[in-house]
Amino acid sequence: MKFPKFADLILFEDDDIIVVNKPPFISSLDEREGGEINMLRLAKQYSDDAQICHRLDKETSGALIIAKNPDAYRSVSMQFERRKVKKVYHAVIDGTHVFENLLVDLPILNIGKSSVTISRQDGKRAETWFQSLRYFKHYTLVECRPVTGRMHQIRIHLATQRASIAGDEMYKGKPVFLSEIKRKYHLGKDQEELPIMKRFALHAYEVSFKLLNGNDITIHAPYPKDFDTLLKQLEKFDS
Repeated sequence: MKFPKFADLILFEDDDIIVVNKPPFISSLDEREGGEINMLRLAKQYSDDAQICHRLDKETSGALIIAKNPDAYRSVSMQFERRKVKKVYHAVIDGTHVFENLLVDLPILNIGKSSVTISRQDGKRAETWFQSLRYFKHYTLVECRPVTGRMHQIRIHLATQRASIAGDEMYKGKPVFLSEIKRKYHLGKDQEELPIMKRFALHAYEVSFKLLNGNDITIHAPYPKDFDTLLKQLEKFDS
């Protein structure tokens, strides 16, 4: 896999903060010991004291806030703790679902090994708002606004609505194949069809927070190529 230049990922930068458009398949932090490249390492090569302010799942693309100094890290961390950072994600989900400002309020329990479950008894409070943006025949583009920041929160909350994210096999989401949406699709002999998108279709589209100077800022992260391609194919063959 070819790694992008860190500078090419930057959406916003001042003396304290960088916001990047994280590519899919790169971890936010060191997942385990070893030489795996991750956003923290790339950021530190660019700015010595860089710290990642929050996590995105390895497969999730989009807006990631990085602090360039301890004061900035403290400021953004406090905003996250007080739920002052507004995050907007876009997801392509299985099926046609009309979500009109739907609030899913189901506690999430971390059961280890990167797994979570819904547990009303032992889980931690977790809230996400969902709004359908575009409808296709077999899929829906949805805006997701998490209030809390639990692990896999959007993914498991959608799964509870029988609306798993396309390609999210951990939560019963099926990958999208062109043969399923395009009529008269022919695959050559001995060819194996690959899904349109090789990961689950979740993108951190927007983030809003306060800079150290007190100014409010909202940053949009454009869709990466794979997410954009999936939407274009759905528009063409599934609308």
